[in-house]
Amino acid sequence: MTPKTREYKRDLIIEMTTNIMFPLTLLFGLYIMIGTSGTGGGFQGGTILATAFILYITVFGHEMGRKKMPESTNALFKSLGLFLYNGAGWICVLFTLGTAQWLNMSAWWPISDFVGVAGARSFLVSYMVSAGIGLTVMAAFVSQYFDLAWKEEEEMGGDEE
Repeated sequence: MTPKTREYKRDLIIEMTTNIMFPLTLLFGLYIMIGTSGTGGGFQGGTILATAFILYITVFGHEMGRKKMPESTNALFKSLGLFLYNGAGWICVLFTLGTAQWLNMSAWWPISDFVGVAGARSFLVSYMVSAGIGLTVMAAFVSQYFDLAWKEEEEMGGDEE
């Protein structure tokens, strides 16, 4: 059930700026999340990705925002993010015979034959975990924004009746 839509004044400059900034912000968020080849970028990258969607929703409204990020896609990103993050831990558990040692895991992982032990460890920690955290954070923030914005519109609509 969606709230009633309010009349909204279009501003061409803000819309054009948002259309230009949206893909650039997504690209920057992906770079922070997985392009820096170090740990710790997942949360920051996911927050930047969510900021791009929140900017789009703020400028174009909830209906256009839901077309850009439907609830089914949001649930998919949440699930995929948790799967990647949890999957990295389970890979460690399975390949180290239940000890979940991050540092010794990469020697058992078959990809280490191609990229070396350090490359396998970097892939597992930097990319899988950071991408999982980033996708989950992005989907959670966008979902919270929709929930809070809809609640505000419902409360404002109740005063008018």
